[in-house]
Amino acid sequence: MTVDPLDPTPLWQQLANVIRDQIKAGEYAPRQMLPSEAHMQQEHDVSRGTVRRAMKALGEQGWVTTIQGRGSYVRPAADWPES
Repeated sequence: MTVDPLDPTPLWQQLANVIRDQIKAGEYAPRQMLPSEAHMQQEHDVSRGTVRRAMKALGEQGWVTTIQGRGSYVRPAADWPES
């Protein structure tokens, strides 16, 4: 599952949807550290800015918490949005 450069949906939004779906599917457990920005860039063939915008959106939605210098972590399941 990755982003589609030909899809009219912004790449950051596609990436955020992919990560959110992976969290919901249990591929990333609550409190688990997510892959690094560099890893996501390579895996999804997107820019650093795209990864950062996707992570920011996921943080605003309540799926992840980012700690500067330490990485991004999946929030506890009790904190997840209901959607």
